Amino acid sequence: MFGIKSKQLDTSKYNNKAAFLFLLPWIIGVLLFTIWPMIQSLWLSFTDYSIYGSAKFIGLDNYKEMFFDDRMFKNSLIITLKYVIMFVPVKMVAALFVAILLNKKIRGMAIYRTIYYIPSIIGAGIAMAVTWKIVLSRDGFVNDILSIFGIGPFDFLTSPKMALGTLAIMGAWQFGSAMVVFLSALKQVPNELYEAGDIDGAGKIRKFFKITLPMISSNILFNLIMGIINAFQVFTQVSVITNGGPADSTYVYMLHLYRTAFESHRMGYSSALAWILTLIIFAFTVIIFWSSKKWVYYEN
Repeated sequence: MFGIKSKQLDTSKYNNKAAFLFLLPWIIGVLLFTIWPMIQSLWLSFTDYSIYGSAKFIGLDNYKEMFFDDRMFKNSLIITLKYVIMFVPVKMVAALFVAILLNKKIRGMAIYRTIYYIPSIIGAGIAMAVTWKIVLSRDGFVNDILSIFGIGPFDFLTSPKMALGTLAIMGAWQFGSAMVVFLSALKQVPNELYEAGDIDGAGKIRKFFKITLPMISSNILFNLIMGIINAFQVFTQVSVITNGGPADSTYVYMLHLYRTAFESHRMGYSSALAWILTLIIFAFTVIIFWSSKKWVYYEN
């Protein structure tokens, strides 16, 4: 108008700079406290290093010792795999079951959801581990309750046959995060599918396996991977409650790594242990993602 051309201000470059400035603290934190320590750890895995001297390059000797000479490496890995096999299914089933119960339109449901999520807020710290140790001891609260029905007492934490399973169930008690993921997924399942199932005469069980599970399969995949990662890194409750006992029945991988690093002061060897654990978790993740093509349903 009037021969004057309006100039549209290009704000994209300013927005990019602003976004980068906001991300800069996070980027610096990741580089300094994640990437750089990982690089150092990888280098130390090829060295003979303790906190009292300088690192001496020894090539693959740490890995050779790990696979051929370290009996506790193999035992701790087997015990950790057993823990994963027990912990992940229990946590997944518990989280999904409670999510289904909480996916109802009844008064006060928000309160129930909060109550079930509280254990995840508390965390798996030392205080909770000590509490569980007291509750599950031979003269603890659980055995007192069972004695009313003439059952027990059981050596939940001092029996080699029961200790690892007890720790797995104890860890699965904190299923709040997985429950929230499942609850969100259940709310996204279209009601039209259930109505179609009713028209076809499908019962609740058939609708659960034919409609609910396929529609939330991507969330099952997410919780499965996160559960496996967390299970492989179990440490606090094992260290506080059983300390690897009885008879090394709960001597998990992270406990072996910790003792190697901070009791034997073999930082190079413990770094090698850490990288092997990283590769194991990565391998499990790749296998699960590969298999997900056959059982995970994506709408697009």
